[in-house]
Amino acid sequence: MINIFNYIERKSPIHKLTGATKLLCLLIWSLAAMTTFDTRLLAVMPILAFILFFVSRIKFSEVKVMFWFTFVFMILNNLLIFLFSPEHGTEIYGSRTVLFTIFWRYVVTSEQLFYQLNVVLKYLATIPIVILFVSTTDPSEFAASLNRIGVSYKIAYSVSLALRYIPDIQREYHDISVSQQARGLEIALGKQSLIKRLKSAVDILFPLIVSSMDRIEIIANAMELRGFGKDKKRTWYNSRPFAVPDYLSIAFCVILALLSICLRFVDGGRYFNPFI
Repeated sequence: MINIFNYIERKSPIHKLTGATKLLCLLIWSLAAMTTFDTRLLAVMPILAFILFFVSRIKFSEVKVMFWFTFVFMILNNLLIFLFSPEHGTEIYGSRTVLFTIFWRYVVTSEQLFYQLNVVLKYLATIPIVILFVSTTDPSEFAASLNRIGVSYKIAYSVSLALRYIPDIQREYHDISVSQQARGLEIALGKQSLIKRLKSAVDILFPLIVSSMDRIEIIANAMELRGFGKDKKRTWYNSRPFAVPDYLSIAFCVILALLSICLRFVDGGRYFNPFI
């Protein structure tokens, strides 16, 4: 069974950080990457991201599905950028260095390639951090951390339930798929036409939806019977206080965001322009 958006337990410095720290670092890191087009900073951030991924001891084979999905999305995004706006880079950098012409208005320029390189670097800077956050954050501890920084425990617990429910859906889908295939339903790629595979997928999704609704009703009833939401506060089994590594991690991400802002003044704008 393929695991997607699953917490993977390991003993690593990344896992020891609180869920709130990892959320703050994710938001600040993403903000720094998304608000700048300075290629120098964007080239460093993916290196740092993959170093952090290595430190977390998460194996590529355990998250390869998410990586491949985002890689395909990144390729499609770049193709669409060039398809709908092949001269966008020349408008940004104020120059036009033609490399070769494909046909009609689709001319490949150095400026357009440089702009799309920055788009790729943005993906490479943020996607590993997002996957790292999902893979190293325990849902229960994350909810406790959110509540600790001021988020309502009802909202925090809803986030925890959502994160914990994703693996359950995957297991349920796998179990239904195996049982349906044992009854002769074939959904394997290459053995059926696309229409038949879609019809077979619907035969799996319908019982999955029914079982999910039953599970939601059971959880809701259990929470109601235990008086969830009656009090303004609640205690947590997995609550952890902020430690020195948490403060250092947040400080590092803040410095990275400040560097992103400072480079806007150095570059005279949002874009680093090597064509001047």
